[in-house]
Amino acid sequence: MLKEKTIEELLSELMRTCGFGRIIAPVKTVSGGFLHRMYQVVTERGTYAVKYLNPAIMSRPGAHENFARAEKIENMIEKSGIPIVPALSIHGKKMQKIEGHYFYIFDWKEGHITDWNHISSKQCYMAGNILGRIHAIEPKKGIHQEPERSKIDWHGYLMKAKEQGSEIASLLMENEEMVIYAEEEMNKANTLLPDILCLSDEDMDPKNIIWDNGKPWVIDLECLDYGNPISHVLQLALQWSGITTCDLDLDKVISYFEGYLEAYDNGYRAYRDVFGVAYSWIGWLEFSIRRALGECTDEAEQAMGITEAHNTINRIKYIYHNEKDIKAALDSRLPSRRQ
Repeated sequence: MLKEKTIEELLSELMRTCGFGRIIAPVKTVSGGFLHRMYQVVTERGTYAVKYLNPAIMSRPGAHENFARAEKIENMIEKSGIPIVPALSIHGKKMQKIEGHYFYIFDWKEGHITDWNHISSKQCYMAGNILGRIHAIEPKKGIHQEPERSKIDWHGYLMKAKEQGSEIASLLMENEEMVIYAEEEMNKANTLLPDILCLSDEDMDPKNIIWDNGKPWVIDLECLDYGNPISHVLQLALQWSGITTCDLDLDKVISYFEGYLEAYDNGYRAYRDVFGVAYSWIGWLEFSIRRALGECTDEAEQAMGITEAHNTINRIKYIYHNEKDIKAALDSRLPSRRQ
């Protein structure tokens, strides 16, 4: 929580220190992700998007190492010609620090984020193709390791919610059995994933692509990391195709995969067997529950936690009820393996 200076004062100091000059227009809050806060800042030199990194995230062990790794991967992707909006490097550094607060600065990019309810099959194809191009940069066989099992104490969260009189108590009580099933299916799927490792952007959902006259630009790249392409393409294909809004279009799932496989095809087609990775929303659900129960910086963040706990439970429930149809489509409708 900002205590000594307002965000406007911090941004003013940030832009001046980084050589962008004086702010000459009111700072505007920009709709962004659920973790960090984004602002439009107009200075004497131009217009910029500035991301204020969540202090709770930055205080976690390993957070700075994760961001440093993402920055290196961002540079690799930019050099590959993939359309991204990278953070600006000032004095040899992308991440900027002002009075204990951390920021990224970007050139302002015109365009818009597609309405989640009006994503076209063509956009699914193009987004899948970008992910495939990222995965194709440096794929390699990974060393087999047993994945760490998720062991979330759902009943413990339920008891804590009851103690606090939280409105999510009834939500957890009604859905405890289902989320336990989802976590078990996710754990099972993770043990079946093939040992492939690549550069990836697990967070490349529709809110993180800007469309400028039909051309996509990927934003919010702080989650770049090495990961499993099978898991990431399946999760993102479902998100682009309507899982997030609980209105899945199986034709769009196939369009996403067609774009992806056009850019990167490792021959894998047994997505039905690892369908449980679709329940990886479990991690976001736990994070949202913790926020809802007070592990956050302010009341606005707690309210977001409550809202997202409800939304995420609904998504998991939707996946659960549509699991059979999605598996059937993955079995029968994906493009054939290349010879």
